[in-house]
Amino acid sequence: MSVELQSVPQAETAGSEGTIDSLPILILNVHENCNCKCRMCDIWKRPAGSQLSIERVRTYQDSIRTLAVRQIVLTGGEPLLHAHLRELCTILKECDVHLTLLSTGLLLGKKAETIADCVDDVIVSLDGPRSIHNSIRRVPGAYDLLRDGIQRLRQIRPHFPIYARSTIQQANAGCLRETVNAAKDICSDSISFLAVDTSSQAFNRDLIWPIPRQAEIGIASYEAALLEEELELLIAQNVEDFASGYIVENPEKLRRIVSYFRRILGELPLLAPMCNAPWVSAVVEVDGAIRPCFFHKKIGSTELLPLHLALNTSEAKAFRQVLDVKSNPTCQRCVCSLNYDS
Repeated sequence: MSVELQSVPQAETAGSEGTIDSLPILILNVHENCNCKCRMCDIWKRPAGSQLSIERVRTYQDSIRTLAVRQIVLTGGEPLLHAHLRELCTILKECDVHLTLLSTGLLLGKKAETIADCVDDVIVSLDGPRSIHNSIRRVPGAYDLLRDGIQRLRQIRPHFPIYARSTIQQANAGCLRETVNAAKDICSDSISFLAVDTSSQAFNRDLIWPIPRQAEIGIASYEAALLEEELELLIAQNVEDFASGYIVENPEKLRRIVSYFRRILGELPLLAPMCNAPWVSAVVEVDGAIRPCFFHKKIGSTELLPLHLALNTSEAKAFRQVLDVKSNPTCQRCVCSLNYDS
């Protein structure tokens, strides 16, 4: 999840010894499988995967209240594949939280009533205009399923908040303006952009991709120049979209995406984004494993401890104590920072 807000001092949420007393954002992986076969992701390669059990999510309720969680983000895989989605959402909403769903959008139409009843907003993946989106997703008709699903959801709740997010990669770097037009075509309330991740073990990569595989998805030097040209055209031609916030990032933040690709290529020194994710959020996997963000390794588990205690084991606190975002190699290559301001 890419969220960029103003910085908040770590001490407001984490004690000087790395203890987390409150956790504004909790990200729950609720299903290990996905119904897309995206070029930039290996999650779809998993065998038939598990889903977050209703019994386990019930055990999280007390910790969610103890930690004063404000927002829970449902992710995966594809969360809409969960067999008991309505019950899962109902349990979480009992904790008085804002519930956000991240989705490929393929099942929005089929699950529209549950989403309308139980979820506060949805963020859908949009990789470009129809042909490019379908090609990247490798699902025939993916674009139309997404658009029709949004239409169905809006028939039930006309003003339901739906936001689009696009991952910039080799296949769509030259069509940012078309992607914005596509976001309007599917009737999303906004569009945001982030760079593709090719250098971590996130997204079900057992090992970091070899260089040739990274080159298939990432941006080469000459493509970075083309991306920069397309970005400047977007900035010049879509002034109203920036002014209204329809394009979420301001021009300067979008220019950082070009800089990010140049850093990965070695043309600029690596530079970590401002981020306080490990102190204000956590990612909890289907099996209860806890990560400080999508990209860092496991630091705990809810298998034997309640969530609020598992977040504060000696291992977890030690990780937060020594983590220096500016110099950490994982942070320096991050595409999906969180800079949360309470």
